[in-house]
Amino acid sequence: MKNKRLLKQQYLETKTRAGVYAVRNLVTGTMLVAAGKDAQGALNRHRFELRQGSHRNRRLGQDWAQHGESSFAFDILDVFKPSEDAALDIERELKDLLGLWRQEMACEGERDYEWSGRSS
Repeated sequence: MKNKRLLKQQYLETKTRAGVYAVRNLVTGTMLVAAGKDAQGALNRHRFELRQGSHRNRRLGQDWAQHGESSFAFDILDVFKPSEDAALDIERELKDLLGLWRQEMACEGERDYEWSGRSS
């Protein structure tokens, strides 16, 4: 019982890290590159939804069903260093960082799970 309390306390004290993450299909090379205020939490959510067969991205869910869990990688690409700067606009910084990583990973067109097939 003491161990459960200790684990719960450690969980509550764990600080979330904003950053950029990727869900990559190792078979097709298609990927989802996104950003969030809790990058690890977002990856956990994606993994959970895929395992449950209820992922919000239909194409990603279909590939998961076809290729299986072992054909996917879940990676944290970059995290923000904790900052005391009250003027820091975390949303803006995440958007900029995401843009850089999407370029770096060549996440565009059919290689992007967010791609709709329409030109924008």
